[in-house]
Amino acid sequence: MILRAAALTAALAIPGCGYWIDARADRAEADAEKRWPPVGQTLDVDGTQVHFVQQGQGPDVVLIHGAGGNLRDFTFSMMGRLAQDYRVTAFDRPGLGYTGRAAPALARPFNARAESPQDQAALLAAAARQIGIERPVVLGHSYGGSVAMAWGLDHPASALVIVGGAIMPWPGSLGAQYKVLGSSLGGALVPPVVTAFTKPMETGEVVDSIFTPQPVPDGYLDHVGPGLSLRRGTLRANARQVNGLRPHIVTMAARYESLDLPVELIHGDADEIVPLQVHAAQAAPMLPQGNLTVLEGIGHMPHHAREGAVIEAVNRAASRAGLR
Repeated sequence: MILRAAALTAALAIPGCGYWIDARADRAEADAEKRWPPVGQTLDVDGTQVHFVQQGQGPDVVLIHGAGGNLRDFTFSMMGRLAQDYRVTAFDRPGLGYTGRAAPALARPFNARAESPQDQAALLAAAARQIGIERPVVLGHSYGGSVAMAWGLDHPASALVIVGGAIMPWPGSLGAQYKVLGSSLGGALVPPVVTAFTKPMETGEVVDSIFTPQPVPDGYLDHVGPGLSLRRGTLRANARQVNGLRPHIVTMAARYESLDLPVELIHGDADEIVPLQVHAAQAAPMLPQGNLTVLEGIGHMPHHAREGAVIEAVNRAASRAGLR
């Protein structure tokens, strides 16, 4: 998709084409937001809109989604089950779903900077405090795992649950997609083309690759709202956050030995996006109260493929923290 977009970006150099592509992208974004509107409430946190959904009663559990997604990933199924025993709050991360950027300058097309996990944790923890959440169990999936770890390091929490989390420095570099979209020039020029010419419901192959080796649940693609992820600002925010993640993980990992609260790590051994041996298996021995559960044959989406196992991890974390 990105290679096709890069080729089409040459059209932006032709007088008038840039305006036509932006107009087409405007329509695509409006259609996406009409089809997949906000499903929860919004807060103003120092000028930034934060979108959240809350269900249930009981001890607080906060859910933080991964790269490229939004809180609808949790409302598909797992949130409803957790809400039988907890007050569950799912947030859209900055720049994704219906949460704004942590600072206005970050939204500029040519700006390659992005919110760190620490910045995101600070924003979401402040939002949580506004609605009376003081010391939650914080669950983070994938990129959201790094935000959950930052929350535990810097803000009050009772326990953490890290699901397929990107929480340790990795060898090598990211793929071309993140390098292009994460750059100043690529991030400015490519997203309008992607937004304008990509049909949301034809992104199933990308979603398949995220769930592999498990199938995508019936109805998931339509529920999660792929059109929201294809908006220009969301493409930029996601790529730039991921592209700049590793240095922040290096800094955070040096502090893991000081994290004295229950941390449940749950990870599939068939996860090729955030590999077990690079992340959870390396982090577990560093955490004073870390507990690693390995799910055999499971890929990057354990909260869908083994929803019950993830709920059990939340229950263990809550029990270990004295909340149950």
